[in-house]
Amino acid sequence: MLRAPRPLAGEQPFVLDIRYAGRPAPVASPFGGVGWDRTGDAHDGTLVASQPVGAPSWFPCNDRPDDKAAYTFAVTVPRGHHALANGTLLRRVSEGDRVRWTYHHPGPMATYLAAVYTGRFTHEERDGVRNAYPAHLADRARHDLARQPEMLRAFAGLFGPYPFDSYGAVVVDAELGAPVENQTLSVFGSNHIDGRRGWETLVAHEIAHQWYGNSVTLADWQHIWLNEGFATYAEWLWSEHLGEDDAHALARQGVARPVRRQAEPAHRRPRQRSPLRRPRLRARRVHPARLADGGGRRPLLHGAAHLARGPSGWQRGHVRVPRARRAGDGT
Repeated sequence: MLRAPRPLAGEQPFVLDIRYAGRPAPVASPFGGVGWDRTGDAHDGTLVASQPVGAPSWFPCNDRPDDKAAYTFAVTVPRGHHALANGTLLRRVSEGDRVRWTYHHPGPMATYLAAVYTGRFTHEERDGVRNAYPAHLADRARHDLARQPEMLRAFAGLFGPYPFDSYGAVVVDAELGAPVENQTLSVFGSNHIDGRRGWETLVAHEIAHQWYGNSVTLADWQHIWLNEGFATYAEWLWSEHLGEDDAHALARQGVARPVRRQAEPAHRRPRQRSPLRRPRLRARRVHPARLADGGGRRPLLHGAAHLARGPSGWQRGHVRVPRARRAGDGT
């Protein structure tokens, strides 16, 4: 219970300044430990994987997906270390043997999509997309993430303008069972970087979430299948964009039977998504598909819509969704 220093008028907005301190750590959940954790690498890096209930592990919040806000992050790290967070870097200020990195993201953003990463990274920018990865993974990561700008352009043509002020990705020096679509800053594990674009469908998947899941966010966790359905269907659209597989044909195959990723060529077939596989980390991140009924059939509603309305009708309907509910929620 918080007591205000003065009476607050009903139905009127107010600003609450909460000061807190402590040592962040994963929080227990039915899905294992989630939230703040350490990478276990030589630079004592940290990461955040909050979906679905890990945000309170590192900041006080009303941890509901339908409660969104703007965020400013001021992160102080030892000199030589780096800090990454959602949004745009406003300034980097030296303070003796430490450096403060300040980021701002106007959002609005749900709590579970907020993230901070610390460690030592190679920073690169290509066509407005900022990426960061451990130096020893730089060559492979640069190749595997190179088509992000093209993905953003392709999905903007399908879903409408990109909804945020920035985009990029961070690769952490730890193995993750699945990437995470943090708003404006997706995260991938070292095991998702092979230098052969073997996980590129997941790169497309996390970018598609910026429209479906981040800009238009679920109102309640029981609707997580909507997030995952749209993003998984976007993988098919990216395959079509590359001239590999026709999304219309993939929709027919999917409606006829469960999605079979094994049918994809081995060089670009992502491994089976599973709970977080990080032997050096305490937390386990359970992939959101595990929270929803239907498993591999989650994109099939969109596949059926594609078949019933045709590619052009599907596109018109799905462009309207993120534009009409931008920065809001949907069920």
